[in-house]
Amino acid sequence: MRDFLEWLYWAIDDPFLYGELMGLLDYQYVKIDFVDKSLVELGNDSPLDLYCSYTSDQILVALGKHTENKKSSFREGVLYLSEKKLDVFFVTLNKSEKDYSPSTMYQDYSINEELFHWQFQSRTTEESVTGQRYINQSFNGGNVLFFVREYKEEEKLTSPYTCLGLADFQSHYGSAPISIVWKMKESLPGFVMKKTVKV
Repeated sequence: MRDFLEWLYWAIDDPFLYGELMGLLDYQYVKIDFVDKSLVELGNDSPLDLYCSYTSDQILVALGKHTENKKSSFREGVLYLSEKKLDVFFVTLNKSEKDYSPSTMYQDYSINEELFHWQFQSRTTEESVTGQRYINQSFNGGNVLFFVREYKEEEKLTSPYTCLGLADFQSHYGSAPISIVWKMKESLPGFVMKKTVKV
């Protein structure tokens, strides 16, 4: 601690170094495009923050699906945690034919800052238990949590997901697949809209 304080006072006393550090801090400050916000609806102990990026393993640990003793297998784009009445959507916006079959090339995109269009698995019908859970979300008291990434991989590394937060059912159409419009509880910021909007 003493070494750090000595270095800090030395940096402050040197006008050139102090000016360089302040310039760097100012540069980084103006580049801030969002301030993270806790998802209090998931409980005060939730480590997940709005618009921050996480790997799928980090998300599964945060939600209690992975533990120190057990790593559960997860390959689907949707995780339902019945004990929490929580559906977690893992959305990849730009899908390539080499990574996804024709039946999983879902149309997922933001319509505007508040609405998100999401398409469920092609085999799920409007009348199914899952379809009814989504359509009747407001009556059932469940929650839907969105995580989105632009591509499955970037520069040969698995892309992390950005937490878009919770959403409420707004409307739907079709069956097998069902297309649902969700209303985000928090408006999407510009840097997220750039990635999620369909041009």
